[in-house]
Amino acid sequence: MSETDLLERPATAAAPMRLLMVSDAWTPQVNGVVRTLAAVADELRAGGDVVEVIGPDRFPTMPMPSYPEIRLALLPRLRLAKMVDAFGPTAIDIATEGPLGWAMRRLCIRRGWPFTTSFHTRFPEYLQARTRLPPRLAWAVLRRFHNAGAGTFAATATLQEELRGRGFTHVRPWTRGVDLALFRPGQADDFADLPRPIFLYAGRVAVEKNIEAFLSLDLPGSKVVVGDGPQRAELQRRFPAAHFAGWRIGEELARAYRAADVFVFPSRTDTFGLVLLEAMACGTPVAAFPVQGPIDVVTDPRAGVLDTDLRAACLAALACSRDAARAHAEGYSWPACAAAFRAGLVHLPVGG
Repeated sequence: MSETDLLERPATAAAPMRLLMVSDAWTPQVNGVVRTLAAVADELRAGGDVVEVIGPDRFPTMPMPSYPEIRLALLPRLRLAKMVDAFGPTAIDIATEGPLGWAMRRLCIRRGWPFTTSFHTRFPEYLQARTRLPPRLAWAVLRRFHNAGAGTFAATATLQEELRGRGFTHVRPWTRGVDLALFRPGQADDFADLPRPIFLYAGRVAVEKNIEAFLSLDLPGSKVVVGDGPQRAELQRRFPAAHFAGWRIGEELARAYRAADVFVFPSRTDTFGLVLLEAMACGTPVAAFPVQGPIDVVTDPRAGVLDTDLRAACLAALACSRDAARAHAEGYSWPACAAAFRAGLVHLPVGG
């Protein structure tokens, strides 16, 4: 069997695997990457696989520049190698391009191990928003990182097409899911003291999320921001009429979605937008720009409105059907997400 055949050989569906997932985004961080990895790991374990996630929580860390809430593993190479050997993986996925991701990539290449990677975050645009670094430089680094693997998972058809156009090889589909039992329609009296309608944003409060575009809109009722991040203090000063509720997780987050009349997603740089599914699963229609992420996820016009005029989208979404939003979200599930991910993984060589 040639080296190319080995790299392209998918993990079989029958035999349980020992899957190692390496990610610079992991608990206690709160974001879509962490929720995705945790949900997929749980689904695979329920199916009989052994799954280990190595994140920064196991290493000495330093704060990420401009985003101190995110901790990055400090010089992880030696400790990481020991953890990998102790676990003994039969398949490896590298979820992020941070210090842990690069260290794992280097270890795999040195040992001749095939691995897959996942493209979760548009770092070139994030870096441009924070540092004005030209995106083409960051894209070149990302292309080098991912093309060393046997395949790169990408969440939507639009993103997959873009990555191929940017020179990424072996791009593989991997959609997302939503917990339909947790995120469900129902009554919620959260924000009952606020004037209606309630327009809600949930997620990181950071410059790349473009929350200012939402808070600047002339809308009736109230604007609510659920989440936290480095831009929160600035936005609270600039938009004192908005209600900042801080982080919510689990049932508290679901209640926030249910209490809203419209979920507003102002980001122009997300690769998917897991919060879109969570909101719709709670019956809350979406308003967003017609960009990558929303155009792939909000495909039923009864469930949300996409418009280059975000204010127009917000107002039009008030007339959308909460039942249609829920029905649309029901087309996504974590079991299907985990199955697609598993099917695209590759085996390490026997005895590797």
